Amino acid sequence: MKTRVLGKTGATISEIGFGAWQIGGSWGDVSEADGKRALNAALDSGVTFVDTADVYGDGRSEKIIAAVLKERGGEKPFVATKAGRRLNPHATEGYTGANIEAFIDRSLSNLGVETLDLVQLHCPPTEVYYRPDLFGALDQLVTKGKIRHYGVSVEKVEEALKAIEYPGVATVQIIYNIFRQRPQDLFFAEAKKKNVGVIVRVPLASGLLSGKISRDTAFAADDHRNFNRHGEAFDVGETFAGVPFDAALDAVEQLRPLVPAGVPMAQFALRWILEQEAVSVVIPGARNEAQAQSNAAASALPAIDEKTKAAIAALYERQVKVHVHHRW
Repeated sequence: MKTRVLGKTGATISEIGFGAWQIGGSWGDVSEADGKRALNAALDSGVTFVDTADVYGDGRSEKIIAAVLKERGGEKPFVATKAGRRLNPHATEGYTGANIEAFIDRSLSNLGVETLDLVQLHCPPTEVYYRPDLFGALDQLVTKGKIRHYGVSVEKVEEALKAIEYPGVATVQIIYNIFRQRPQDLFFAEAKKKNVGVIVRVPLASGLLSGKISRDTAFAADDHRNFNRHGEAFDVGETFAGVPFDAALDAVEQLRPLVPAGVPMAQFALRWILEQEAVSVVIPGARNEAQAQSNAAASALPAIDEKTKAAIAALYERQVKVHVHHRW
């Protein structure tokens, strides 16, 4: 497993992380036992970065992580969580220092630690990025010792660019994959210039870029790929990266010939993301041990040649860009 530095946190972490949304909820039935096995498999494969949130299963994801790390003992991975989506309604005025501190206290309890490695504002409304008082409150929470670092998880490139104007923002989590290429146009260069860590989520476009989903695939009622296809529950860009399902499946078929023989498409899609030097870590999720092990193995793949990169860029321009580029 290769490593990278997570921006101004200075932490050296695995370039493939573990996204813990799936072991929390909204991905169909993933048992606690399967969640623990998936996380253990990732850690055994060299993963040293785990990303979760307080709303994943209403704290279930954080508690599973705490249990696994307690059972394993020894050196702990870097654990990032998120705060803000517990607000009801989820509105700008709810983003106060007091509310965020209360969420952080709950995460400290769920994770069984005295200090959180990293807390990210969890895709807040755009107006929140224009609230210097809130970022000042986060600075105070660092001073108080409740968090070591803070960052943001964003929906839009514009939000990411605004966030990194605040010197205390150590990381930005953003959607970036073969179907969502806009962050590489400007944001990555700016993040690198300011030594901001970049955490890439939704790297497989909710499983589409595994190449294993078809028009006949059935998703459980409690799987967001069933209930959020049009943004009914949260930003539609989080589900299939915002690409209409049929259009995305057509693009997957055109991508298939570009994947080297013997390489799983999911690993290839992760390797494509890692071609960007500005990326600190990519955080695919996993429902079981096999998926976690396969994700980790992507770190060992060779670089993608320029001809293939150009073909992927052309595919995006031709098939996908019209659906997503202007929105996020």
